[in-house]
Amino acid sequence: MYKHILIPTDGSDLAGKGVKQGLALAKALGAKVTAVTATEPFPISGLAIGAGWVPSEADMQDFNAAQKEGADKILAAVKAEAAKVGVEVDLVHAPGERAAEAILDAATTRKVDLIVIASHGRRGVERVLLGSQTAEVLAHSSIPVLVVK
Repeated sequence: MYKHILIPTDGSDLAGKGVKQGLALAKALGAKVTAVTATEPFPISGLAIGAGWVPSEADMQDFNAAQKEGADKILAAVKAEAAKVGVEVDLVHAPGERAAEAILDAATTRKVDLIVIASHGRRGVERVLLGSQTAEVLAHSSIPVLVVK
């Protein structure tokens, strides 16, 4: 059935539910697992640029180092959870990408056949205001997506 499962995570408790479900499914199916986390690009607003502020090389390096450190912690937690259930996992950090783009890119480049992702299940104005990476993945994925609430 499914031979390679992609499990995206941002390290939140909700994403942890998706991780656990994805790993359990992978264990039951004997599937390969890839976990992915994305970190946003340096936040530069139009106002800052308009005022002539440009981040220094040191600013960029500090930001990128902090983002990598956070991603490493998130992925280490997934690896530990996978070890508990006896599943091997490949870990991917997608720096400077929005989550949905990173998930869809990883699904394509890693040739997965299922994405297991968590979602808050927000609706209406709350979803419009907060956005939904899960909804974007659902809208643009060419492979099956299992949504965990």
